Amino acid sequence: MQLPRNLSAVGADGLNTIRKDPRGAVLGFDFDGTLAPIVDDPAAARAHPRATQTLARLAPHVGALVIITGRPAAVAVEYGGFEGIDGLVVLGQYGLERWEAGTLTVPEPPPGVAEARAKLPEILKASGAPPETFIEDKGQALAVHTRRCAEPQVALDRLRSLLDALAERTGLAVEPGRLVIELRPHGMDKGLALRTFLEGRTPPSAVLYAGDDLGDLAAFDAVDELRAEGTPGLKVCSGSAEVTALAERADIVVDGPEGLVDFLDALLP
Repeated sequence: MQLPRNLSAVGADGLNTIRKDPRGAVLGFDFDGTLAPIVDDPAAARAHPRATQTLARLAPHVGALVIITGRPAAVAVEYGGFEGIDGLVVLGQYGLERWEAGTLTVPEPPPGVAEARAKLPEILKASGAPPETFIEDKGQALAVHTRRCAEPQVALDRLRSLLDALAERTGLAVEPGRLVIELRPHGMDKGLALRTFLEGRTPPSAVLYAGDDLGDLAAFDAVDELRAEGTPGLKVCSGSAEVTALAERADIVVDGPEGLVDFLDALLP
């Protein structure tokens, strides 16, 4: 595979190391917007038609495949069609949940989630939020989406301070995203999830992480930290017009899930 243009020296080192020693490499991915196209209804999201077969092809040749998502782990497995991929691990709810070899580990949600769940509908009603605004209940977290609204960014901005206040009252963290604000427990993010996944394993030859949204910045930070510690890394952005912060930090920018699958198809012979 020819190196992409404008790839930094550290990015080229990560990519070349993965190609030379794939069995020692760990490949990590976000789900929505990265392996699956963004859709108006989160329940309608499915992995790109070629993503699952590409991951299945890579799985026997790399050290590990891990998906780190804000969705519940079981939902990501179902929507991605990942059940039959040997060795694939799914860390859901930013790492609070773990699915591996058909076994799901899910902790009890903190009480603040139940309190926020009870208060959110009345907050949206009192704020005059457009009727197209909807709440996605993830069990361990709650996400408020405005993608279906006529002016989705305006609607989201009007809710931001109210959701910040609710998060503070209920002891939850605020995670902004692509026309969504999520209220979730403190103490875990995608960077920590990635570092925790690597603990206890043979040190990887290289680490790749691909994401598309603001929540993936923490995983990019983790890759940078690993580089500073001597582990080659590669940061891949599944690009979109909605979020540019990742593209500014990435070694490689691909054209959404389709571009990511094309990149992965060419990653190994």
